[in-house]
Amino acid sequence: MAGQRVAPAAGTPRLATASQRDALMGVPEEVVRVLSVLPSASIVVAPDGTVLRASSRSMALGLVSRNLVTIPDISHLIERVMEDNTPREQEMRVRRPPLGRELLELRVRVAALGTGALLVLIDDLAEERKVDAVRRDFVANVSHELKTPVGALALLAEAVLAASDDAAQVRRFAERMQIE
Repeated sequence: MAGQRVAPAAGTPRLATASQRDALMGVPEEVVRVLSVLPSASIVVAPDGTVLRASSRSMALGLVSRNLVTIPDISHLIERVMEDNTPREQEMRVRRPPLGRELLELRVRVAALGTGALLVLIDDLAEERKVDAVRRDFVANVSHELKTPVGALALLAEAVLAASDDAAQVRRFAERMQIE
């Protein structure tokens, strides 16, 4: 299916607006509204494999060109859902079209819409993993930075306990604890 040119369905005007095409191809208005607010890249595919609607995110990732899905692994997943109508989810590493220089890590979910069309949602896992790495590094750095003053406070607390009979020493250790 990837890279194959499929003729438009009979009666489909070539210069139809997006809303006219959606109405002709059975993409419910509710679906169009939901897709417009999703953070995932989205593609609506007709039963013949033609892309009916593609989000700007899916276009930016190079997943759609000339009303066709450009990545064979995604096309294969779409075909499997078309065959048995069972929703599927798969993580995949693929080369970014058109040049294939960049590797994409994607989570692809495909499900039938009930109109004959299929909905494909794609999340770029590389972005998620970068955010997770930043979060992990931040937690590690904060943890490391907290260990030093917490360790110093523990030592000062021990010193206060050991010097509990000497008010001047207790006061001095308490002042150090405030600094830490």
